[in-house]
Order: sequence, then structure tokens, then C-alpha cells
Amino acid sequence: QVQLVESGGGLVQAGGSLRLSCAASGRTFNRYTMAWFRQAPGKEREFVAGISWIGGRIYYEDSVKGRFTISRDNAKNTVYLQMNSLKPEDTAVYYCAATQRDVVFQNYEYDYWGQGTQVTVSS
Repeated sequence: QVQLVESGGGLVQAGGSLRLSCAASGRTFNRYTMAWFRQAPGKEREFVAGISWIGGRIYYEDSVKGRFTISRDNAKNTVYLQMNSLKPEDTAVYYCAATQRDVVFQNYEYDYWGQGTQVTVSS
């Protein structure tokens, strides 16, 4: 069992930055692929970024490539999402998720979810 708690969301102006954190419980954190998803009002939850359990494989959704960076610190049981050059269309609730599969892109393939953190980007 893995419990995930996100933090770091907030209100930021366009062009600004935020760093999201996701703290995981459990002693086997380093065996889980971790990912960030987001869900904007009226839209489906979408994959944003994922990182394999040893960090060797990283994937990004096309619209965030070059702006967002996912990383993990297995010693701290934490995964991060550094978000730069934020745009109003990045506004959403951001969720952290975990799976024992390799990096996958569909939300139903993830077994554990955090409660989400709101990110709002003003124009």
C-alpha cells in the first residue's frame, strides 16, 4: 500500500514557476513508477509526466516538454514536478500517481493516487 500527498500548488502569474512535491509512504517507493496527471474543469484527467522507478525513463506530454521537469528522490520517498514558463492553460488540479508497471500513460493503469493540488495560472 502506498499513500501519496501532494503539495506546492497555488496561484501564479503566466510565465512564473511552481514546484510540486509528492511525498509517498511505504518502504518500497523506489519500486514504483511515479507520474503526474492533471485535470482541468470539464476535461478528462491527462498524463503530464512520468518517471520510472530508477529514474532511467522519463516521459512528458507534448505541451509541457521543455517547461516541466519531473524528478524523484528515492531516499526521501518524494517525486517533484518543476513547472516553469507556466501558461493559463496549465491551470488544473495536479495529481500524483504510482504504479508498479513501467511508465504508462492512462490513468486507469495507476494504482495509487494523491488527493490533488490546485494550480492556477493567471494571464
